[in-house]
Amino acid sequence: MFQIKTFNAIAPEGLQRLEKEKYAINESDQPQGILLRSQKLHDYAFPESVLGIARAGAGTNNIPVKACTEKGIVVFNTPGANANAVKELVIASLLLSVRPILRGAQWVQTLSGDNVEEQAEAQKSQFAGTELEGKKLGIIGLGSIGAMVANDAYRLGMEVVGYDPYVSVDTAWTISRRVKRANDIAEVFSTCDFITVHVPLMENTHHLVGEAELAKMKPTTKLFNFSRKEIVDTDAVLRALKADRLAGYTTDFADEQLLHNEKVLVLPHLGASTEEAEVNCAKMAARTLKKFLEFGTIKRSVNFPTVEMAFHSPYRLTIINRNVPNMLGQISSIIAESGINIDNMLNRGREDFAYTLADVASEDEALLNQLADKLRENENIVRVRVIKNQEVGY
Repeated sequence: MFQIKTFNAIAPEGLQRLEKEKYAINESDQPQGILLRSQKLHDYAFPESVLGIARAGAGTNNIPVKACTEKGIVVFNTPGANANAVKELVIASLLLSVRPILRGAQWVQTLSGDNVEEQAEAQKSQFAGTELEGKKLGIIGLGSIGAMVANDAYRLGMEVVGYDPYVSVDTAWTISRRVKRANDIAEVFSTCDFITVHVPLMENTHHLVGEAELAKMKPTTKLFNFSRKEIVDTDAVLRALKADRLAGYTTDFADEQLLHNEKVLVLPHLGASTEEAEVNCAKMAARTLKKFLEFGTIKRSVNFPTVEMAFHSPYRLTIINRNVPNMLGQISSIIAESGINIDNMLNRGREDFAYTLADVASEDEALLNQLADKLRENENIVRVRVIKNQEVGY
């Protein structure tokens, strides 16, 4: 029985993926898995039992990823599960940036009398706007969300240019051939009428849009940030807006500095706030954690490599180790010295750590547990698990 701890309200459709015969939810203070949304875990004392954490969402800034990696805790997210929700909000914000729809709707509510229709017709010119068709949209980051925004913006008649030096092959296939690929990020900053940013927050993306980048933009450009607050330098944006070097800024991250500015639209972090997105994220998070706990499979991890291998042997060893020379040789030797045959083996590294799946022919669980203890004696091995194949016949 796997023990799972949840933080926040996880959609029932996700929890239903964890069968009651195999999983207990919030019944122990020694969980093997954690499911959460936005709860901050930086001050959380992780029990030794925790093997994996799955966040029902894309960002993992609320999780101490580096510390988890050192402990051999695999952190997962759900990229793409909320992509459509964010995409729709970005498209809506693009429309709101050129048509004063909100101001117009609020103004109509102030009217009174028998001739409301005539009053509205007579004064509607104060809410005239412009159109998106024919304008140039620059998209920085062509992941799941950026790719969707690119395709829909093109269908609205916009000229779309995207920049992402790391776009995946799978995502590239989904992007319309009519979306132009920028050779460098400066092309996006200097040529576009609208710029929207869709990149994860990392050391090299902190303040990706700052003073220098804003200086490259046309004074009529409007900027959108639905990624993370820290991607854009708020102080630099305010200076650019005040000096009329930037026409507008829309963000999904509330900041007191940005309030009560007619050139700024601030939303209360609504990007993934749809019923569908919450369900999709919960399902993906539960499914990912389930496969990891039951089979040792790693997919959609932010701190360990993707490692998947068919499981046909009686038992499987999963090994997290520091990515130093000859570790695979040492692991193989220790297994061989125990008199156990390896049926299949897969090893992948990611930065300072590596992950190994080793399927073995032995059905002697006591012997395998002794082997696991022997592996743990190696100072560069962080965590070892012994997983029994639950398929019929073992």
